[in-house]
Amino acid sequence: MPRTIRITRSHKLAAAVLVAAGSVTAITATGGQSEAQPTAATSSATAEKAATGASTAKESAAKKAAAENAAKKAAADAAAAKKVAADRKAEAKKAAAKERSEKQAANRSTERKAVAAPKKAAPKKYANNLDGWIRESLDIMKKKNIPGSYEGLHRNIMRESSGNPNAVNDWDINARNGIPSKGLLQVIQPTFDAYHVKGTPKKLTDPVANITAAANYAADRYGSIDNVDSAY
Repeated sequence: MPRTIRITRSHKLAAAVLVAAGSVTAITATGGQSEAQPTAATSSATAEKAATGASTAKESAAKKAAAENAAKKAAADAAAAKKVAADRKAEAKKAAAKERSEKQAANRSTERKAVAAPKKAAPKKYANNLDGWIRESLDIMKKKNIPGSYEGLHRNIMRESSGNPNAVNDWDINARNGIPSKGLLQVIQPTFDAYHVKGTPKKLTDPVANITAAANYAADRYGSIDNVDSAY
């Protein structure tokens, strides 16, 4: 007859340990010996535990990968933002440098123009008398390349009109012909019209116009008013 195995306290403790580890064993006593065999419940629990562990490890790896990707994206975004800021700063610096250069160039151009363009001289003023009329006529004659000196003009004026710009000769042949000599150098109208100098009034008795036209006529006929010593 088979012998009955008595379960001791040691056996109970061993069974408890096996249960805690996920391996439940059944104790069978045969022929005076006991053998521990895995049950279906034990195998199922072990497989479930392994599957749970694998799933947890997979989720952990996925979370880690997601965190790494997020960190990489954040780093890339930060680098891009930094580059944009650097580019804008460089552009602003370049624009400021260009503006300074253009302003400096404009200032230099203005300075060069100021130096190159002399100030326009104020119109020369002449006294409204014989001395002033002669001097103004001489300045015009110089610009027009008409020869003559102060002495030559003054000498002939004093002989012809005594310095009276409104003097009129009403007795000579010209007067009889209806074209009397007039003005400081006693010029007739046809001669004045022919030798009038541009820039002076077109009035025969105007002192400056009369002197300048007479000097122009004398230069054509005698070489210069300085060569005239009598009626001309």
